Amino acid sequence: MNSSVNPAIEANSRSETAEALAQTLRKQRQAFLAEPQPTFSSRKADLLQLKRLVAENSDAIIAAISKDYGNRSSFESKFAEIVTGLDTINHTIKHLKRWMKPQKRSIDWTMYFGAKNRLIPQPLGVVGLIIPWNFPINLTFSQLTAVFAAGNRAMVKMSENSIHLTRLLQQLAPNYFADDKLTFFEETGSVGVEFSKQPFDLMIFTGSGQTGRKVMAAAAENLTPVILELGGKAPAIIDPAYSMQKAVDRILFVKQFNAGQICTNVDYVFVHKSQIDDFVAKADAYARAHCPDILSDDYTSIIDDRAYQRLVHTLDDAREKGARVVPLSDQTPDPTSRKIPLHLVLDTTSDMLIRQRETFGPLLMVLSYETSDDVITYVNAHDRPLALYPFTDNKALCDRYISNIMSGGVTVNDALFHVAQHDLPFGGVGPSGMGHYHGYEGFVACSKMRPVFYQASTTMMKKLAPPYGDFANKTMNLLIKMKR
Repeated sequence: MNSSVNPAIEANSRSETAEALAQTLRKQRQAFLAEPQPTFSSRKADLLQLKRLVAENSDAIIAAISKDYGNRSSFESKFAEIVTGLDTINHTIKHLKRWMKPQKRSIDWTMYFGAKNRLIPQPLGVVGLIIPWNFPINLTFSQLTAVFAAGNRAMVKMSENSIHLTRLLQQLAPNYFADDKLTFFEETGSVGVEFSKQPFDLMIFTGSGQTGRKVMAAAAENLTPVILELGGKAPAIIDPAYSMQKAVDRILFVKQFNAGQICTNVDYVFVHKSQIDDFVAKADAYARAHCPDILSDDYTSIIDDRAYQRLVHTLDDAREKGARVVPLSDQTPDPTSRKIPLHLVLDTTSDMLIRQRETFGPLLMVLSYETSDDVITYVNAHDRPLALYPFTDNKALCDRYISNIMSGGVTVNDALFHVAQHDLPFGGVGPSGMGHYHGYEGFVACSKMRPVFYQASTTMMKKLAPPYGDFANKTMNLLIKMKR
């Protein structure tokens, strides 16, 4: 029997999907046009509803995420999804009234007194969000917070790996929002493609660079602006004068969190060539103390079989090509639970898979170096990363890395935690993304910061109208002279 999908049936299904998305977009846009400038009270009410949705259903949300993963540590879901999500909303509510105020801007001195400039934040309309599976509540609700704070409406396309959570949100959302304000969509095979083709007023995509390029190409057909949050190979650098124990503790904590499935995770670490053995020994001790049993509920599963096989293949590829692979556990990868213990991979070469693509798992490549120039040269020869993690108490050295290595963001003497700072924007650069959200920058990204010039009742322009006479030319000559 031929199990392939009939092309006519598939085309019909995609057509129905596209029409359902377009219909929701029309409904939301009509609702927006009926209320194009929501008040502070209205926006605050939306944010409080977001908060209620998360807070009142946190246990069900945590259970659904764990079911999607196979096993997701409940502590990690509480920490990275629930607490962080609620804190994002609280921060925004606290500052929103100030963010919404029109900003005064200076007036050109050539204009008469009485004119004024203002920058007025105004809503864009309907924002489309494409959410990945790794932190589905954190990313959904941090983005929705910015969207609603700016006075917009939202359509959210969830990941195919978040089916249980998506269905839960589809069930819960109508209890808090009308569908012309917020609608969730399940990925059924063609939804993502059709979703990215919709003429949104703004689209935010979080995911791989490969998919991000396709989303951006589809959005370009409608001239839809896009914020891309991608990934890449984020390096950590350990200064030989810095505490090795402290560096290992902090790097390994982040590397084991969510089984390493974080776009801003430490992908590889530079260790001075004289300290490689010390790093390996301390990493082994950390893993055996803090991750003694990968089959426990505290250790998160790899999201699906394809991702699990990709990571196992990456390890096999490294071994076969001569790398030194150091498992930080007596346990081996378990295909049933899809759990993989922490591994270090040393002595790598450029033809190995672990060098070529983002790891997105509990595998940590270790590179040796002699000088800071070695580090800067290597990183700059590759795509700009989403994050950079220098570990040093030497301010001059720290500044040298920050000045000479461009990345989306930086955490100094730790990893990951710049992402959790609500008053710092989050975003990539080049292949790791474009645009920012979080905090005030998220509000700005989801707003049209609209410049408005209010002319004075009397201006000098009447005297500069054609035909251009002696006064007009003398005035221009004087202005040129004064501006030299």
